Amino acid sequence: MATILKRERRDFREDPGKIDKYRLFTDTSRTAAGIAPQNLNFDVRRLDPGQYSSVYHFHRYAEELFMIISGEATLRSPDGLEVVGEGDIVFLEKGSGGAHQLYNHTERPCVYLDVRSFGGYDVAEYPDSGKILLVPSFEIFDTRRHMTYFENEEDPASVWAGLEKGGVE
Repeated sequence: MATILKRERRDFREDPGKIDKYRLFTDTSRTAAGIAPQNLNFDVRRLDPGQYSSVYHFHRYAEELFMIISGEATLRSPDGLEVVGEGDIVFLEKGSGGAHQLYNHTERPCVYLDVRSFGGYDVAEYPDSGKILLVPSFEIFDTRRHMTYFENEEDPASVWAGLEKGGVE
């Protein structure tokens, strides 16, 4: 079945939980039309002047593609800063080479199509802050402290002793 999302029916709503400088609006007409993609996720987004699309990040297990529909923005990537505008397509590979962030440096909104592959899970990394995000649980961890596999696991007998006495705390 083909579902057409007409431009005149776009209904941009601010993404919940955002803070100043990261205000992003997403078109909700996809949800209203009952479209629930399983492997190819997409959104039409509006980035207003002076706003960043997200925190600078990359995905370990997802590719992403932006197509600028109208307006302009500055793309930050590992290659530096570059202005992207109407009709431009930006492909973001998985891994650190695909790190990205958009900033609307202009006086008018930038509308773009955001397409992402999705296999049911992802790990996003945030190079500026050392965070890691697990998707879909949305748990966030600090990557600046790495542990070995057996760290804090040196005494399994004490754990088993607790099990024999009725439980582990």
